[in-house]
Amino acid sequence: MKIRTFINEFEKFAPKELAEPGDPIGLQIGDLNAEFSKVLVTLDVRPEVVTEAIEQHCDLIFAHHPAMFRSAHNLDLPVPQNKMYAEILKHNITVYAAHSNLDAADNGMNDWLAEKIGLQHTERLLDGYVDQNHHQFGMGRIGLLDQAMSVLTFARLIKQRFELQGLRIITQDPQQEISRVAVLGGDGGKYFKQALKKGADVYVTGDVYYHTGHDMLAAGLTAIDPGHNVEKICIPKLATLFRSWQLTTDNQIQVFESQVDTNPFTFI
Repeated sequence: MKIRTFINEFEKFAPKELAEPGDPIGLQIGDLNAEFSKVLVTLDVRPEVVTEAIEQHCDLIFAHHPAMFRSAHNLDLPVPQNKMYAEILKHNITVYAAHSNLDAADNGMNDWLAEKIGLQHTERLLDGYVDQNHHQFGMGRIGLLDQAMSVLTFARLIKQRFELQGLRIITQDPQQEISRVAVLGGDGGKYFKQALKKGADVYVTGDVYYHTGHDMLAAGLTAIDPGHNVEKICIPKLATLFRSWQLTTDNQIQVFESQVDTNPFTFI
């Protein structure tokens, strides 16, 4: 089967139009017209992931985070990132990324995170693309916990459910009782005012900037930063989605879930 056929099926689920302006989604490296039989699903495209794809004889790497956030200015191969690109091309691997379009998709990244946290009665946090049927898409979710709990108890629940070594809490009162929770996967600190506007008691997002943390405290918002790597939930979720397609079954496409831990941080 051609990679393009597979990608066309995926883009029915998470259309490119959902992506944030300037987000380098889609084809990263390779040829969408190439035939493939094995796909590796990953959060990040790192040298170890490429080695994993080569060892599994995968023709396609399907990632959440684009391999090329920043364009290469040269292809000096001693540079690890450039060497990785060379290995991808050498082994005829195509790399495709679904980033903010997957974040904004219905039943996509932020629904998976909200479900993992245990939120009920969820709605969009942000308003984004509106399709021809007047359906509104958007990143982030906000909803209710089954029962109210303290910030500290909720933070421990997040740590346990995502199997984290540690996380950061931004709060004036760890014993504050909370029930309405907003979540946005990845780096969502700049959207904290939207969480406040929608009545969130606590905002769960990664990579909160130091001064943004101050702004959150000043505004009276509690936040929990579990890091960016919790988005690895996309690996089993995407793999399950792909395996559910008749298209995949009919063409005997094998779907592999990356086993590489791409989290750059270790907590001590």
